[in-house]
Amino acid sequence: MNKKTDQILQLLKEDRKLFLSMSFGVFLFILFFQPFPLESFDFNNRLLIVAGFGGIVLLFLVLVRTASLWIMQSYNHSNNLPTFPSYLGGFIIMALSSVAFGFYLRYVGLVEITFFVMSKVVFICLVPPIVLGIFDDIKELRQQNELLLIEKEIIGKQVIKYEEDYLNQSIEFISDNSAENLSLHVVDVAFIKSSDNYVEIAYKEGEDFRKKLMRNTLRNIEHQMRPFPNFIRCHRTCIVNIHFIEKLNRQYNNHWLTIKNYQEQIPVSRQYLLKLKEAI
Repeated sequence: MNKKTDQILQLLKEDRKLFLSMSFGVFLFILFFQPFPLESFDFNNRLLIVAGFGGIVLLFLVLVRTASLWIMQSYNHSNNLPTFPSYLGGFIIMALSSVAFGFYLRYVGLVEITFFVMSKVVFICLVPPIVLGIFDDIKELRQQNELLLIEKEIIGKQVIKYEEDYLNQSIEFISDNSAENLSLHVVDVAFIKSSDNYVEIAYKEGEDFRKKLMRNTLRNIEHQMRPFPNFIRCHRTCIVNIHFIEKLNRQYNNHWLTIKNYQEQIPVSRQYLLKLKEAI
């Protein structure tokens, strides 16, 4: 019970500035715009009476918010209790404040209660619940945004870990007669080009690029590299690792790729251009 009370007091402490601001706003509004006939009182008494309106608003804001927080805290520990809708809390604040304003005006302010007076009372008492509702919506959006940022950070770390694990996998290139093979990390393979009955594998070793000529077809190599989506066909003669692409260049109807820290240009055919743009 003490823990629940402490949590409610902490939440009320967070809202105290808002409650005080709204009650002070009601005080200033009534003081300067004088919606109720209080001319029979001198300035000091009028000031005290107007301050009472702000006190009424503050009282019901605190009471209704405490009740709603209490119900919500109880709901966390019992599925049999309903939630406390925010619009219901706002309606209760407006209704109680309006009734209290009416009695206060009649028996303290000695104001004759008419339909016009009560219309102004309801209008004034409607403002605090609206402001409170907007404040709660903004607060909830901020909390959701913070949760989304935390979730994004967690997912980002998972993606980085996945990419590291994925790119550190090895791929083994085998010639069609199985006479030779070349094992490389996925992250090191820059591109593969076909050359007649051979393929030329360009890969990075340290800071330098090296090439390996191997007897095979580009079709077989493409089939072998399907599990790795970072490799994409850009030309009938070439497969490229998108992580090595520095820029997609165009001159008239000709397209080509420049590879990071590499001088050779990689051709791009119109057949694969759209897919390549989507990939990079």
